[in-house]
Amino acid sequence: MKVPNVIRTYCPRCRKHTEHKVSLYKAGRPRKLSWGIRQLERKRKGYGGEPRGKLRRKAKTKKKIVLVLECKVCQRKSLRSLGRMLRVEIQR
Repeated sequence: MKVPNVIRTYCPRCRKHTEHKVSLYKAGRPRKLSWGIRQLERKRKGYGGEPRGKLRRKAKTKKKIVLVLECKVCQRKSLRSLGRMLRVEIQR
């Protein structure tokens, strides 16, 4: 899907329609502090041979695409989901 790099849409801070700069949302590094995740990694480590608890094939093949819209007037950022799709191209 092709998305324009500037979208005119509603800004909740300005309370009117303004131009927004469009970019793709990129997830940060996940925290591995919860006990369940540490336990799962310990379990996967195995006994020196093949690791226990192998990850099976994932059910979903596409990620949900999220756009980051930044208002050109007040620089407030908001997120907009586009749903599941294979590829998104921002037109420059």
